[in-house]
Amino acid sequence: MSPVYEFVLLLLFSNLLPLLLAAGFPRECPPSFPCGYLGDVSFPFTKAERQDCGFLPIRNCDDPLSHKMIQPQKNGTWFQVIRVTQLLSNPTTPFTTFQFRDEDLYALLQNQSCEAFRSNYTLPHTSPFASFSFAFTTTLVRCNRSLPFNPPTNMCNYTKCHDYNLYFGYNHSSSLTACTEVELPNKDVPDGINPFAFLTADVLIKVELTNECLDCINRQRGLCQLDSRERFYCAKSYASTLLAAGLVVLLVLVCCFWRKIFYPVFWRENPTHRIIENFLKEHGPLPTARYSFLEVQKMTNSFRNKLGQGGFGSVYKGKLPDGSVVAVKILSISKGNGEEFINEVWSISKTSHVNVIRLLGFCFENSRRALIYEFMPNGSLDKFIYEEKNELNDVHQLDWKILNDIAMGIAHGLEYLYRGCNTRIIHFDIKPHNILLDEDFCPKISDFGLAKICARKESLVSIFGARGTAGYVAPEVFSRNFGVVSHKSDVYSYGMMVLEMVGRRKNVNTDVDRSSEIYFPHWIYNRLEGNTELGLENIRNENEEQMVRKMTIVGLWCIQTLPSTRPTISRVFLRTKKQFFEELDIINGGLQIK
Repeated sequence: MSPVYEFVLLLLFSNLLPLLLAAGFPRECPPSFPCGYLGDVSFPFTKAERQDCGFLPIRNCDDPLSHKMIQPQKNGTWFQVIRVTQLLSNPTTPFTTFQFRDEDLYALLQNQSCEAFRSNYTLPHTSPFASFSFAFTTTLVRCNRSLPFNPPTNMCNYTKCHDYNLYFGYNHSSSLTACTEVELPNKDVPDGINPFAFLTADVLIKVELTNECLDCINRQRGLCQLDSRERFYCAKSYASTLLAAGLVVLLVLVCCFWRKIFYPVFWRENPTHRIIENFLKEHGPLPTARYSFLEVQKMTNSFRNKLGQGGFGSVYKGKLPDGSVVAVKILSISKGNGEEFINEVWSISKTSHVNVIRLLGFCFENSRRALIYEFMPNGSLDKFIYEEKNELNDVHQLDWKILNDIAMGIAHGLEYLYRGCNTRIIHFDIKPHNILLDEDFCPKISDFGLAKICARKESLVSIFGARGTAGYVAPEVFSRNFGVVSHKSDVYSYGMMVLEMVGRRKNVNTDVDRSSEIYFPHWIYNRLEGNTELGLENIRNENEEQMVRKMTIVGLWCIQTLPSTRPTISRVFLRTKKQFFEELDIINGGLQIK
């Protein structure tokens, strides 16, 4: 066989193999996918654009500013999904629940309209792979007033509907000839005489997968499907098998004439090594340990204990050879050729502060990049301040003294990043999820994936495009019309976070009853302006009231629209350590601190 013929054959094979794979096999469904505030979700949920991967499609997963919408019935109405809870891997009690809001029913209940009792609330159609049931429902009895009827004595009676009476309570009889039963979702135990007090439009649905579907997902790592005769089968992709076979053939061909074609490629310099060598010549030795990806796999026990996931990667619990427990972040997004990553590792590893997470090592092998941090047993701050509950977890609330100390510690850490390091570091993603707590609830700033490093003498920075998390990003980061980007962008994010700590909720909360309370900074600002009580829960005495007022003032001080009116982080740190209510001055709707 001539060298030219061999070369042509190799080109044809290497180019046709991907085409055959793409034509013969569908794209594999991901085992799970991130969906904003819902977290990571998996089958039976699927993205709206991949409805072949499940039977409960969700849309807007990739849009951080939009509500996530779910379609419980095929080709049916889309509803705002509130939360998703999944535990499919447990062999004894696997379950899935999701909660959505029915806006039509919500409007009827809010207006206390008797139209809400006209019909039963129906479940989604049963899937071939699952059954649906309400988590919480109440049966009410609607009885026509024009027909004779003797109501049971143990039932509550609602008489404000013009053509019928409504009965609910215990041991109702289904043999009431003049009556119709109506089943509606409830949030509380039926009590009293007003059904609008315990009914809800936030519907919680349980999804129970069939045993064969659970076995397909958990044991066979497949996807539940129906064949042309509507019979169940577990679909597994054979693309990887064909690809492996193709690679074997390709390897045989390469072995035949690799010297003629690929010899120069095999001996080309590794670009990763060149990047590191150039950096070491310019900056000196890296101050932290470097690990191979094989060592990272070993320290995480092949990534078995997942602690969480963010926008830039997944975090796993691991252990160093000396027995130290660590958190290992595997980056899923690789930008540039690695120079920025190595520069970030070098700069952050030179930091040393009680309120900044300690970088213990890193991994950099071509596209594989990992960061190894000290382990924080109490996790992130967000789980201690938000009030959302579900049937699986309770809120762990911290007292105001600890919250105040956390706020002060974060300010101390930011001041160090800007003034205490050899370089100035602007974080650009200060939020509760990126504040980790050690065993004593000492806060540590983490996740420097968006950080900008600048020289000590620089106070302003240049960035391309907006960066950060919606709700915490300063106005000037979105539009330079508000001012220049500087460390005061972190001050803004810090202020928004402190206000969330004060309100123990997201700053934007659409679940509150009054529209004036939806945006918490406006609501708390109006309370301060009117010199009224803050009206917050769990404030036990005057000292705590003063502490919360101080935190509130600091938060409002930091989120002023123009960077020039915000304080420096050094002034914020000093103010968090002392009382200054007499210095609060509200002028023409704008907050200033004298």
